[in-house]
Amino acid sequence: MLRYTLLAVFASGLGFAEVHSLTLRQVVETALKESPDLVLARLDEQKAQAGVRVARDPFVPKVYAGSGLAKTYGYPSSIEGAAPSIFQARTDMALFNRPKSFEVARVRENARGAAITAQSKSDEVVYQTASLFLDAQQLARSAQSLNLEVDSLERLSAAVKLRVDEGREIPLESKRIAVNLARSRQRVEGLAADLEYVQATLAVALGYPAGDRVQPVDDDRKSPELPANEQAARELALQNNREIRRLESQLQAKGFELKEYQSVRWPILDVVAQYSLFAKSNYQAFFTHFQRNNGQVGVSIQIPLLTGSAPKGLASQAQIDIMQLRTQMNQTRNRIELDTQKSFQDVQKALAANEVAKLDLDYGREQVSVLLAQLAEGRVNQLAVDDARLIEQEKWIAFYDAQHGLEKARLNLLRQTGTLLAALR
Repeated sequence: MLRYTLLAVFASGLGFAEVHSLTLRQVVETALKESPDLVLARLDEQKAQAGVRVARDPFVPKVYAGSGLAKTYGYPSSIEGAAPSIFQARTDMALFNRPKSFEVARVRENARGAAITAQSKSDEVVYQTASLFLDAQQLARSAQSLNLEVDSLERLSAAVKLRVDEGREIPLESKRIAVNLARSRQRVEGLAADLEYVQATLAVALGYPAGDRVQPVDDDRKSPELPANEQAARELALQNNREIRRLESQLQAKGFELKEYQSVRWPILDVVAQYSLFAKSNYQAFFTHFQRNNGQVGVSIQIPLLTGSAPKGLASQAQIDIMQLRTQMNQTRNRIELDTQKSFQDVQKALAANEVAKLDLDYGREQVSVLLAQLAEGRVNQLAVDDARLIEQEKWIAFYDAQHGLEKARLNLLRQTGTLLAALR
């Protein structure tokens, strides 16, 4: 009866939703392609790459062409710095500009930092989706065990009620079974709601509509290879941590920014060139010699004499930012070492808890086997067997919880050491 109720709850929640049955590897691959958070991070990376082209613009030659043809009355005066002409073409490009050169280097480093941020977001998305997958998988297994427990309690309730009616059992025992049955049904309904929410959250994380659901599918995945000891885990974490690499990139970019402000007194050299095609009617009345094709090529030199107080103030701010980043890097390294150490210890604790849960489950299963043999010999009644089966189902749930805790602990350690994506692919 309760099983049909559970199916009805799922049906009402799903409605017209689409159910996607995926393995853990398929979930990871889908997240890397369709995750909205990852899409946004990649767009930021592309925007930063476009900023490099913007910063390089002064060093790229630009050519402008047009006409300066004008009706001339009297002496042919210049208009906007150019003499009246039929056709004009000019170009300019920075040849030597230290502030702009350091700006280009800074923007390039920021683009590299944006790429590191996108990679870090990939790791975060993979961890979140894999964690949701394991949560949904564990909830489904627990719900299955609880359904079996409810079935056993329903049979036990009917048997106890019959014994009470026959006067072979006190009514209090029937009430005890009824309370246990109601509690189990409540747990099943709660698990059904939690499972539906986790599956919907996983679907949204993979870029599916909010009404869709992702149903985990078991695969033959092997346990990932973990570091041999705490020291190896810490070294691997410091080597692969993208947060440290991002801070190093920011520190490098700030260094270029500081040099940019410190180089404002350097001279600036620009290549300039211009070509003009003159109309003979504009000049023949005023000049003894006329030339239709005219061109100039040269170098524009600017030497800053007074630069104001802003560059020094900006340089001081950049130096302070550099000191803050170095302090932040030291804090981050210490935090990563401690977090990795704790993650490794959590795996060891989860392994011990999983072993205890497995031994307890084996004991419960063997106890049921012994009671079944005794039931066949008439040494125990059916109630004792049913009670033992209820205890076995609870041990199954505890075993699934221990397995889930171990998988989550391994997942977290892989994330800390930067090997999560390689382990799940």
